[in-house]
Amino acid sequence: MNEKITLSGVPETMLQTLYARARESGTRGAIRDKKAEEIVGRLDYDFSLAEKDGAMRSGVIARTIVLDRLVQGFLSENPGATVVNIACGLDTRCYRIKGFGHWYNLDLPETIAVRERFLPESGEISQIAMSAMDDWGGAIAETGAPALIVIEGLTMYLTEADVRRIFERIAGRFERATVFVETMNPMIVRRFREKSIEGSNAKFTWGVRDGRTLASLLPGFRFVQERCLTEGMAAFVLIYKLLDRLPAVRNLSNRIVVLEKA
Repeated sequence: MNEKITLSGVPETMLQTLYARARESGTRGAIRDKKAEEIVGRLDYDFSLAEKDGAMRSGVIARTIVLDRLVQGFLSENPGATVVNIACGLDTRCYRIKGFGHWYNLDLPETIAVRERFLPESGEISQIAMSAMDDWGGAIAETGAPALIVIEGLTMYLTEADVRRIFERIAGRFERATVFVETMNPMIVRRFREKSIEGSNAKFTWGVRDGRTLASLLPGFRFVQERCLTEGMAAFVLIYKLLDRLPAVRNLSNRIVVLEKA
């Protein structure tokens, strides 16, 4: 018998993104995520909105491709690093990526309760049931290893004050830290709607124009680079090999901003 899950609001969006990865993995294959396929197969949940929402699915796959490349690149250069995946949901990147010393998946208690049912983790993979704005640093055991913080699919549901608070937590815990954070253009926040996300009663609330603007809001962090999700789209929609070269298209794309604690 499949397992029934009842969630709403931002926590429920993790089921939409999980479905996007599972569907892609089991069909076209721009990514391979067997863990996502397994979990979707065990769930008693109506994924009809996610099935119809092609824009959401494409965005999820694009950011998965870009972030997988960035995270694996960081760990290749910093083997044994500590990774903290903030607002992890049912993300399965820790099963696809190699080279970390310890990987922490952090999310709200109700989300981690669901995660523990499908992904019971121990050893080099740990779970932290706290808000990203809470003082979660004490749950990180490592002190000297390079630190990578991944913030995917979160900031667009927050406020600027919330984002500042998260970076204060990062700065207060790590002497050295690199952050990969997904951001959304304010115009997209105001005008774009994803049916499957709004079906979960979650709404986009905050965006920032680009990575340098974000860095200017965060004392102690410096801008390193940013990667538009159009790069990921180009891996499975050929026209994006051309569109990715157009500044107007790139400017509207979600992006992964790379910051370092200065």
